[in-house]
Amino acid sequence: MALGYTRSPWATGYVVVAGGGGGGATGTGGGAGGGGAGGYRTNAGTSGGGGGAENTLKLFPGTYALTVGAGGAGQGANTSGSGSPGSNSVFSDITSLGGGGAGVAGGSGGGGNNNAGAGVGGAGTSNQGFAGGNGGPSSGNSTGGGGGGAGGVGVAGASTVAGNGGVGVASSITGSSVSRGGGGGGGTYNTGTAGTATSGGGAGARGASGLVGSSGTSNTGGGGGGGGYNLANNFGPGGPGGSGIVIFSLPIQATATFSGGVTQTSAVVGADRVYTVTETDPGSTVTIG
Repeated sequence: MALGYTRSPWATGYVVVAGGGGGGATGTGGGAGGGGAGGYRTNAGTSGGGGGAENTLKLFPGTYALTVGAGGAGQGANTSGSGSPGSNSVFSDITSLGGGGAGVAGGSGGGGNNNAGAGVGGAGTSNQGFAGGNGGPSSGNSTGGGGGGAGGVGVAGASTVAGNGGVGVASSITGSSVSRGGGGGGGTYNTGTAGTATSGGGAGARGASGLVGSSGTSNTGGGGGGGGYNLANNFGPGGPGGSGIVIFSLPIQATATFSGGVTQTSAVVGADRVYTVTETDPGSTVTIG
């Protein structure tokens, strides 16, 4: 909430993307699910989860909360599990939820693991992101499901092909189109085909040629890729999710002053100045004047 305002409110555009979930790892003969993308909310384009643009935001001069959510850790090697969820991102009273680890609900849900049976993908959050795909069947080279993306459902694993991560959402708030919020691809047992990813999500691992799920890209909210499993009974770690981002625009006449520990850049786009915040300390704020 703003304190002590004396002027009219400023019309404010925003894109708020949370941290992506970490990819999973699975035990004997399994395929790991990819992490879900961080929740994606905006009033300057299409929100995640199939939502449209959110309502106009008008901010009075004052001080507002500001948090860029971290990506979740991938599940460790040879320790079957889901990986960690991403952390929330916050701007004023706009909160985007962190992406889910494998098979876990979140801003976007993580893809299902396969460990002696197909796991169910985690649910997404309305107007933020989509669900993860289910893990594949326990036949052939078992596979994990793709993590849900801001712009699409994660693909379910098949008998030899892991699920691809769900697609992200593009925004032109900075003056050029950039896609963010892709889900992580599923990993696979032995010689199966690993899941791919776009929009900042990490690719899954193919057990026969590499065990480690790829990381989600920083400042996209992409989910981490699922780990792979090989014939030597090794199963690799899931990739970490990518950190989120907060972008907001104000009329050029307005000012924005940031607390310590905030990493940001700004640029003039048309009649607005657009601020891109890529890192924050706990308790960070922005004061708008």
